[in-house]
Amino acid sequence: MTGVGMASKQTDDTMAIAVDDARKIVMGNHDDPYSVLGPHQVGKTRHVTAFDPGAATLVAITEGKEYPLDPVDGAPGVFTGTVPGSKPYSLKGDNALGGSWDMDDAYRFGPVMGEMDEYLLSEGTHERIWEVLGAHVIDHEGARGTHFAVWAPNARRVSVVGDFNAWDGRRHVMRRRGATGVWETFVPNVGEGAGYKYEILGVDGKTQPLKADPVGFGSQHAPENASVVRDITGYGWDDGAWMTDRANNHDRKSPISVYEVHLGSWRRRVDEDNRMLSYRELAEELVDYVADMGFTHIELLPVSEFPFDGSWGYQPVGMFAPTIRFGPPHEFRDFVEAAHQKGIGILLDWVPGHFPTDAHGLGRFDGTALYEHADPREGFHQDWNTYIYNYGRVEVANYLVSNALYWLEEYHIDGLRVDAVASMLYRDYSRKDGEWVPNKDGGRENYEAINMLQRMNVTTYGKVEGIMTIAEESTSFPGVSRPVDGGGLGFGYKWNMGWMNDTLEYVKKEPVHRQYHHHQMTFGLHYAFSENFILPISHDEVVHGKGSMLGKMPGNEWEKFATLRTYYGFMWGHPGKKLLFMGQEFAQNAEWNHNIQLDWDCLANDQHAGMQRLVRDLNTIYRAEPALHVKDCEEDGFQWIDAMNAAESIFAWIRRGNDGDAPVVVISNFTPVERTGWRCGLPLAGHWREALNTDAEIYGGGNRGNMGGVTTSDEGWHGQPASAELTIPPLSTVILTYDGS
Repeated sequence: MTGVGMASKQTDDTMAIAVDDARKIVMGNHDDPYSVLGPHQVGKTRHVTAFDPGAATLVAITEGKEYPLDPVDGAPGVFTGTVPGSKPYSLKGDNALGGSWDMDDAYRFGPVMGEMDEYLLSEGTHERIWEVLGAHVIDHEGARGTHFAVWAPNARRVSVVGDFNAWDGRRHVMRRRGATGVWETFVPNVGEGAGYKYEILGVDGKTQPLKADPVGFGSQHAPENASVVRDITGYGWDDGAWMTDRANNHDRKSPISVYEVHLGSWRRRVDEDNRMLSYRELAEELVDYVADMGFTHIELLPVSEFPFDGSWGYQPVGMFAPTIRFGPPHEFRDFVEAAHQKGIGILLDWVPGHFPTDAHGLGRFDGTALYEHADPREGFHQDWNTYIYNYGRVEVANYLVSNALYWLEEYHIDGLRVDAVASMLYRDYSRKDGEWVPNKDGGRENYEAINMLQRMNVTTYGKVEGIMTIAEESTSFPGVSRPVDGGGLGFGYKWNMGWMNDTLEYVKKEPVHRQYHHHQMTFGLHYAFSENFILPISHDEVVHGKGSMLGKMPGNEWEKFATLRTYYGFMWGHPGKKLLFMGQEFAQNAEWNHNIQLDWDCLANDQHAGMQRLVRDLNTIYRAEPALHVKDCEEDGFQWIDAMNAAESIFAWIRRGNDGDAPVVVISNFTPVERTGWRCGLPLAGHWREALNTDAEIYGGGNRGNMGGVTTSDEGWHGQPASAELTIPPLSTVILTYDGS
């Protein structure tokens, strides 16, 4: 029970609220309403002051007795009076139209946050801010309701508003928690599913646009954008087997083949108004499909709540809310659990590089540049028209690091792929001279962003066993996937954007010209082991006029399919983990469109169905042959057989695993010319099985090859001790595995 506020006065045995205070309550500009509203002890008597702008009369009820409260003159809706005893009370209101209602008084409840939470929030070291901030359904002082807490240090007043108070910012003004900048209140009888926002009075006295909760666990369906109270506790996970073993599944020595997915357009119910699938439907259909295709992981384009479908999630507003587009939080957990039960990991695209300018979002949250830099040279992305986080502010860095931990802990997410890392690392990213602010040493590196990323990796790897983080980093910044204590950023893996760009440029050229660009396919091996690389063919390569993967290939229809099959064989045989965006596994004809489902109908065509079978078989052999994955990130796992054959556009190499693992040989022919009697050096004498040939008829090819395998002669070739004459079909990749002598 709170003490008597300085603005109140006592007369005889009653306590009357000062008229000035009462008027401020009505106007919604009182700095500390808890000092005058709610119960206050005066001597041995409890007095209650309450505000209900819809009430003509107000009665307090305790222990079965009613105690009418007196209206305060000049302050409509403010009532005050004596309520004896110390037991909890409730309020009963009546209006002039005969309406009546009962309610609990939010101002009779004390604080919820503890001193340690306050301390850690102020220090910027609270690793789990979601346990304190946001909206939590709890039992508090004998009542069930929701505790709201939000960081807004420069606000004069913060209120939580929603249907439960007619969106009236005067009715649930929050309590300021000292120097933390946090405001909190407990609202009884508000629970799961309630929509809410924060009404903030800035330091200048102006009311800001209503703000969604930065740590809210749910949101309304777009275009509505209020936060929604979601009770995220109490989920009974049943994925213990996966969680126990997943560290082995993420090791550099393990096969990792990722299927990148945009949930809204993978598949739709076309006959049901083109609706998206729910998390629970995806838990069956998508998970089963990925398991059948042999991928080890699903990577989801961002699922943190976002206002605009066309951003694909890359302009998030609700960083702690799984998007409601596919269902509420527990149903998202159902999806994750279903994947784990099938032995499939879930990766999320995570976007700490920028956030949108939508009025209900983080921008100028409390009337000041709070989450973003005030200077647009540091705080605004010209390319994306978005704000940039102020990584140097301890509370903002803590917000982001805690958010990363949240997804891993609360939703059993297996890893985070961090978007647009390059834009975070460099202050001059996509900026001209004079449009950026140098660091304290006069350079271009963003020390604060680097520190935040390092802290994120140290925290997540240190707190959650078996996870992995992945950087989409498009420059040669050193040590992206090296440990922080060795000067690196601490990521587990890095997308190999250079390999992707070079090899795609090569395969887009007419075969007759490829001999002049041979180095584009070999150059990546000069740095292939400088980082722990993932080879990505991502959504970015099949949008904005770039066409589909099939559409990039030159020539007639047969040549297009054959070239793409060759390229996928080259990719799966190349060192590095794999990533393929949805639809490209069956060579969708059209560029990706987020508004419609993938073109599944094209699988009626044998060429498309053959491509799908090829990708399934590539995943199978990649996982089955240790030599193709154990040393994806180690130099001694790769050796060229023939890297210089530009005239024939042939590439041949050896993949090796650990001692005792049989080697694998990969040969790619990027011309439409069949090479018969092509002598290939081989590292071991004996029989080599043709384990995969992209020209096989089942893949849509011409069924040319080596009749299941070859046996070596003693003639050394290409610097190898043995060799064999092979048939390398036109536009094909052949993979040979060693059967023994």
